[in-house]
Amino acid sequence: MNNHTQLPQYIYTYACSEEELSLCQLERRSLFEIETEKPIIKSAVKLDPSRSPFIKERLDIMYESDDLADICKQVEDIDLGDQTFKLIFMKINDLEKDQKISYKGQRAVERDVGWHFVAEADLHNPDHLFGIVPFEGRWYFGKYQKSEAVWLHHLKKPREYSTALSTRLARAVANIAVPNPEGIKAIDPCCGIGTVLVEALSMGIDIVGRDINPLVTDGSRENIAYFGLNGDVKTGPISDVTTHYDVAIIDMPYNLYTHATPEDQLSILKHARRFADKVVVITVDTIDHMIHEAGFSISDRCVARKSVFSRQVVVCE
Repeated sequence: MNNHTQLPQYIYTYACSEEELSLCQLERRSLFEIETEKPIIKSAVKLDPSRSPFIKERLDIMYESDDLADICKQVEDIDLGDQTFKLIFMKINDLEKDQKISYKGQRAVERDVGWHFVAEADLHNPDHLFGIVPFEGRWYFGKYQKSEAVWLHHLKKPREYSTALSTRLARAVANIAVPNPEGIKAIDPCCGIGTVLVEALSMGIDIVGRDINPLVTDGSRENIAYFGLNGDVKTGPISDVTTHYDVAIIDMPYNLYTHATPEDQLSILKHARRFADKVVVITVDTIDHMIHEAGFSISDRCVARKSVFSRQVVVCE
C-alpha cells in the first residue's frame, strides 16, 4: 500500500555500548518520550541528530510503503534539476537476524532505487543525501542527515580534573535536563570546570554556571572561552542563588576539590528545590532519601557506568 506521509515524521538510529545503554534510554525517553529496546525509532519530533552522543543519523521521511517497487515509482517525482545525489541504505534497522540484508543486497537496493532518480548520482560529493531503511515491516525513504560527534571536539580542554564527567555523559545529561531548549532557563550551580556547561552551551541551551570554588570557576570560564562559547559563570555558594530557573543540573560534589558532607548535599538539594522546578542530579551514592527530604519526587533515572565506576542520573520534579 502506498502511503505518502502527511505530517512530518523522522527516523533516528542509535548506537551505544552496553555500559551506556541505561543512559541512552533515559536520554531517548526525555527527547522523544519513546521507550524501546530497538536501535531505531520513528517520531514527529525534529531534532538535530548531532545533539545526542548516541544518535547516528536522521531520516526525514518523504515516502513510505510496504513495497520497495512503490518507493521506486515515487522517487521518479523528485526533481533535483542539474544537482547530484547519493542514496544510503541505513545499516541500523530492526530486521531480525534471519532477515538481515547482506552488504551486496544493500548495494542492490541503493542501485534499484537510485536508478529511478531523474538526476545524476555522485558517490563522493553529492549535492543531496537520501536514505532508505526497512522499519516495522515497511520501507522508508527520505532526506538523510548524519550525526556529527560534536562532543568529540570537547574532549581536550585546557583545564581538566580526573573526576569530571565525560563529555558524552555531560551531553546526554544536558539533553535529559533540557529536551526542548526554547524558552528554558537552566543553571548548573555546582559547575566545576564546566563540562556540562560546554555541552549545553554548544547546543544553544540558555544555561548559567556557579561554583563555590574560585579555582574551578576560573577553569570553567577558560574552558567555555576555549571553544568559542559565551557563558556566565559566577563564584559563590548555591545559597546565594535568587533567580528562578526552569531546571538545574547538579553533579553532586564528592571529590578532593569540593568535598561535600551528606549535610552539604542535602542543603544543595533544598536550595535547588527553592529556585528550580526540575533538577537532574548526578550522584555516585544513592541519595533518594535526601531527594525526597528536599521536597522532590523522582520521575526517571538511569545508571551511567564506566568500567567499575558508576554514576546515577536522577530526574527530580
